[in-house]
Amino acid sequence: MNNLQLPQKDMGKEIPQLESFIKSDIDAREVKRAIAVRMALEGKLYHEISKMLGVSEFFVGYWKKIFKTQGLEGIKLGYKGSQGYLTERQTDGVVEWLKNKEYWNLDELGTYV
Repeated sequence: MNNLQLPQKDMGKEIPQLESFIKSDIDAREVKRAIAVRMALEGKLYHEISKMLGVSEFFVGYWKKIFKTQGLEGIKLGYKGSQGYLTERQTDGVVEWLKNKEYWNLDELGTYV
């Protein structure tokens, strides 16, 4: 067993945890990472996984290593976006304004905002 393989007793806990994450997550990038890790833990070869998921073998090994060291938190996206310039109320107002327009003009939108 190399240092990236989990003992059989740990796989019994990790695979159901990954399954639950895969079913509940809506971000395709996180789901792809979790599926790659689950398949690797189930013993599938990296080149088979890479062909099935359209990723590199490095991708599979990298996310398996991250999962082994950091768990599910490690395979989640770290970037959550930046803070918006408008308040929630202002954003709602802009959306409503756009819904009432027959066509959208970027210059007019910039002036409105």
